[in-house]
Amino acid sequence: MEYIVKLKMEKTDNYTHILKYTSLFGGVQGLSILVGVVRNKLVAMILGPDGIGIVSLFNSIIKLVSDSSNLGLSMSAVKKISEIYDRGDTIKLNHSISLIRVWGLLTALIGMFLCIALSSILSKWAFGNDSHTLHLILLSPIVAMLAITGGELAILKGTRHLRQLAVMPIINVIGALITSVPLYYYFGISGIVPSLLFIGVIQMFLAIFYSYRIFPLDISFEKSLYCDGFDMVRIGIAFVIAGILNSGADFIVRSYINKIGTLESVGLFNSGFMMTMTYAGMVFSAMETDYFPRLSAISNDKFKQNVTINQQIEVSLLIISPMLVFFMIFLPILLPLLYSGKFLPVLGMMQVTVLAMYMRAIKLPIAYLPLAKGDSAMFLLMESIYDIVLVLLVCFMYCHYGLLGSGIAIVFTSIFDFFMLTITMYFKYGYTISKNVLCYMLYLLPIGVLAYSITFVDNKYVYWSFGTLFILFNCVVSLYVLHSKTHLWSSLTKRFIKNNTLPSDIRENGSSDK
Repeated sequence: MEYIVKLKMEKTDNYTHILKYTSLFGGVQGLSILVGVVRNKLVAMILGPDGIGIVSLFNSIIKLVSDSSNLGLSMSAVKKISEIYDRGDTIKLNHSISLIRVWGLLTALIGMFLCIALSSILSKWAFGNDSHTLHLILLSPIVAMLAITGGELAILKGTRHLRQLAVMPIINVIGALITSVPLYYYFGISGIVPSLLFIGVIQMFLAIFYSYRIFPLDISFEKSLYCDGFDMVRIGIAFVIAGILNSGADFIVRSYINKIGTLESVGLFNSGFMMTMTYAGMVFSAMETDYFPRLSAISNDKFKQNVTINQQIEVSLLIISPMLVFFMIFLPILLPLLYSGKFLPVLGMMQVTVLAMYMRAIKLPIAYLPLAKGDSAMFLLMESIYDIVLVLLVCFMYCHYGLLGSGIAIVFTSIFDFFMLTITMYFKYGYTISKNVLCYMLYLLPIGVLAYSITFVDNKYVYWSFGTLFILFNCVVSLYVLHSKTHLWSSLTKRFIKNNTLPSDIRENGSSDK
């Protein structure tokens, strides 16, 4: 009896932990989005779809070169650091941090010189000519900055410094707003390169600032650091190849759209895809920061592994479902509000792409399993198949059905990826999807499909009446289930009562902890 009670308490604590940190990073992402809304609106008005298309291609190129040269350290380092941190081995932890910083600097230099060397080729691939060669040379330091930033963020993730990780995105997006908008306003398209450079500098120095405060710089260039890093690099190589494939897929799709369409089409596709991913990212933002280190620490315990994955899926699906329905229904208002009327042609694509976010909420916690186990070959195989299918379907559907077709392709690719991951992880690692997850899928996914069907209704009264009904029903269901698992209302009530029963001098001067 005591064991059953203890097990129930542990499950509740796990759900509460997931909900807490998903809400924390989701809230941070939400604040970042609010600031980003202002920036995106201004940038879209200043640059238009053509300018957004150029920014998109530049970012795709930078990401491709960065993923090709960083040796996968941003992921393999998190796994290495989290395992050592959980053991409490301070000496080995400090050694590993020095190791990551040395290799981060090395990959930074490699990436920058690689971008310079390939600038002409990349310009011809992306734009059909070498007119942007100089721009890519000037952007090459961003690749180096991304490598250094990734290393410092990996250290913070592995050592669970979640507060610092929560603050940084907000400062980054504010910095991007302050620097990029004036540059675009005064220089137009010519301001794209300096804007991207400023954003890269802000991100790097912010990561260095927080990381060095906790773990001061103590770096040497001893031969042993290079040798000891090969195990981490060995795991990371698969991440590199997967990153190349992912970035390559992204690059191929946008280049294909540019070739058979226009830069405006690229801008519309990028805006539609990124806007959907960004808003869904409010829920997914906690995955890499909190969930992945936790899963890595218990990767040898099959039972805990299954429980952790399924609980993460449950909470993610319950939180994101009402958000997705709201987003889908209100897109006709949100799109011109957040961008401009010029971006309305991408509305159909965005509404159908929302359905892919349901599958992403389910499959993403499963996709982290090979990473947590250090099975780089399996991770690479899964990512490769996904990228190949995505490129083929998106290019085919865009060619025949335009932007809407590309959205449908993204949905079908997500469904395929879910079944592929679920079946493969069952046979490879013994992962089984829980009855709770299946149950939530069976009544939350149909709500999403029904909400999407409403988007084809021309009658405004019917559209808004049924759309609002779906949103409210989804919210009630999700809140009820979350309450049953985490005692949400009682926790909030206790916190409210506690805050309002503090002595007056403490309430006036702040928490007693201060």
